[in-house]
Amino acid sequence: MRSLAERVHISRANAYARVERLVREGVITKFTIDVDHQRAGLGTSAYITVNVEQHAWRDFRDTISRMPEVQHVALVGGEFDVILLVRTTDNEALRRLVFDRLQMLPGVLNTRTLLIFEERER
Repeated sequence: MRSLAERVHISRANAYARVERLVREGVITKFTIDVDHQRAGLGTSAYITVNVEQHAWRDFRDTISRMPEVQHVALVGGEFDVILLVRTTDNEALRRLVFDRLQMLPGVLNTRTLLIFEERER
């Protein structure tokens, strides 16, 4: 809070009050941290696009939400139905995730894997 207060030129008490109000009003919905995925043992990251049968979307969503490798899920319109951001220990773990788990789920029509070479958080 001290850094925030200094950046916006207000007192710490005022910064606490403003942040508390933004949380209460639902403007701020969560607080987060930045993780060095490489150091955390998750050296391989990829986006996986998935096409699913229309009736299978809810079961697919519920199943992938329990997979620890899946960091983000987006239902999208266009060429594919779902985009997943996944993080695994290595390429072999990514291969097992795609071929042995995702492609075996009921309703999955196809997947496409896009390996991430480098990424940067804003």
